[in-house]
Amino acid sequence: MAQSKAINPGPAASGRRRRHRFGLVAHLAAVAVLSALLVFAIELTVRGSLAPTIVFLFEQPFRPGLVTIALFALTIIGLDALLGRRLMGLLLVAPVSLLLAFIGQQKSLYLGDPLYPADFLYSRQIVQLMPLLVRERPLSAAAMAAGLALAALCVAALWRAWRRHGTPLTCRSRVTRLAAVVPALAFFVSIMDYQTFSWTRDRLQIIPMMWDQKENYNSNGFALAFALNVPMAKVAPPAGYGEAAVAAIAAPETRRSVPSEAPDIIMVMSESFWDPARLPGVRIAPDPIPTVRIHSSGKVFSPEFGGMTANVEFEALTGFSNAFLPYGSIPYQQYVRTSLPSLAAFLGSEGYATRAIHPFEGWFWNRETVYDAFGFDRFMSVEKLPALATRGPLVSDAALTSEIIREADMIVRPFFFFAVTLQNHGPYEPNRYDERRLKVRFPPDAAARESIRSFAEGMRDADDGLAVLLDWAAKRQRPTVIAFFGDHLPPLGPVYPATGMLKGNVAPRKGTAEEMAAVRETPLVIWSNRTGMQSVGTVSPALLPYHVLTAAGISHPYYTGFLGRVREGYGVVERGLLIDAGGRATTDWSRADAEIDPLIRDYRMLQYDMLFGKRHGAQRFFPETVPHKVARASRRL
Repeated sequence: MAQSKAINPGPAASGRRRRHRFGLVAHLAAVAVLSALLVFAIELTVRGSLAPTIVFLFEQPFRPGLVTIALFALTIIGLDALLGRRLMGLLLVAPVSLLLAFIGQQKSLYLGDPLYPADFLYSRQIVQLMPLLVRERPLSAAAMAAGLALAALCVAALWRAWRRHGTPLTCRSRVTRLAAVVPALAFFVSIMDYQTFSWTRDRLQIIPMMWDQKENYNSNGFALAFALNVPMAKVAPPAGYGEAAVAAIAAPETRRSVPSEAPDIIMVMSESFWDPARLPGVRIAPDPIPTVRIHSSGKVFSPEFGGMTANVEFEALTGFSNAFLPYGSIPYQQYVRTSLPSLAAFLGSEGYATRAIHPFEGWFWNRETVYDAFGFDRFMSVEKLPALATRGPLVSDAALTSEIIREADMIVRPFFFFAVTLQNHGPYEPNRYDERRLKVRFPPDAAARESIRSFAEGMRDADDGLAVLLDWAAKRQRPTVIAFFGDHLPPLGPVYPATGMLKGNVAPRKGTAEEMAAVRETPLVIWSNRTGMQSVGTVSPALLPYHVLTAAGISHPYYTGFLGRVREGYGVVERGLLIDAGGRATTDWSRADAEIDPLIRDYRMLQYDMLFGKRHGAQRFFPETVPHKVARASRRL
């Protein structure tokens, strides 16, 4: 009898198995449907329109949209197994992913770039800048805050209710689900490394487009593109990198040399400094930037538009290029972890006093850590500066200029100052300044016109600051070099389409050399009180060290030697664009299948060696690369 029962478990056990199978099928079906709805909501949030969302999800089988749905479903099932309740994972995945999608949509609206994983390394900056954004759109900001608070309360309530009343999973069901889900998720993670070829990823039509992130997010969807950007924190070495490859780079004959009367050097990177007269049809009277126009040395071809100041700063101080780093990366946040070559490190090793000056918090863009790694003696952030007068909501350019002059007058030995202004940070709300010195004609839209006026008033203040600095330097007995440039075009948003300059609020990332020049070029002045204005043409920020040191009569194996060779060949070295000394442009040069000029290959090799590699070339190209803290201590002794 007992043997018979063992063979035939009976109708009760069969019923339990049927209910278990039905429950599993129902669970999987519910997760699939909810995952599809979630992906639809995410893409609709990011894209802001129904038609492209439908195209993304239903254009053809095995598109990234279906892969994304499968990934969300697997993730939810795995979380359900861990939490012990059906659909419990949805209450974790949905709020987080929708919040990320919303943040990504807002970032794209303001800066023109998608949301990258690296953005969360500087989340404090987003919080710090919120008051400025709230000032521009107070009602929208209030509505967003209320909506987020309400959503958080709803999620908390659902979580509590589901923990009490949700359908529990048996221990066997949880183990079964995990056994199926974990290998599948591990497989998908393995094919997300865009730097290696994946047959499966290719068959699923997931094509990493790291050279064009807008198209990457558009084609692969928000979730997959975001995941593809995770590995960008790891920079792959150039092909053939090693001691022999670095040794093969021709060593420059240039040696370290500073004139007996070492010139003082002041570099001013002016926030969003640009010529507003370049807006089509716009007429501003009087001219807001007369000083820059008279002393113009050329243009800086910025690697950024409307923001990401730190990336421009990185190039100008190190002579390295963002063109050789993963798209969307921020070196200040991701890669500066130890002492690095820079103008400050070199000049400091020659006995210069080196100061970085910026009237904002030291943690912003991780500057406190970065400037120390670059070898600056002091970083004079707002915490270490005296109280400076404001104009509008931020520290004025006039006050910062006065502080630069005051600090310079107190220093006996030669000095190198790198100052970053703050006054002209966006947004450029109407009536930002009480005093109105400029008249703006066109566009007819009053809000756009007043926004242009606010921006132009800031440009006039920055130009006045440069005039004061040049007048002070002209009267000095000591040789003095001043470099002044804008970091990027301003984030004027709706002004661009209102004037017909752009179709949208932000500039495209790719285009012809002429199209890119219109949205990347900012004014540049390099001036010496001994030789006057220097004419340099249009250059990437990474080539500024060469021109500044040349104006100062200083030589260096890398900054004037190797970069001098680069400058002979190219004026612009940008991720999607090279412009040679004759003005000829090469696009898409950085694609894996493109043939790279040996000079650019060496440039990339040497940069990788110093940033990520074993510094095989330090002795030949950066002889001052003693650990900065030791070098500074020895100077004090």
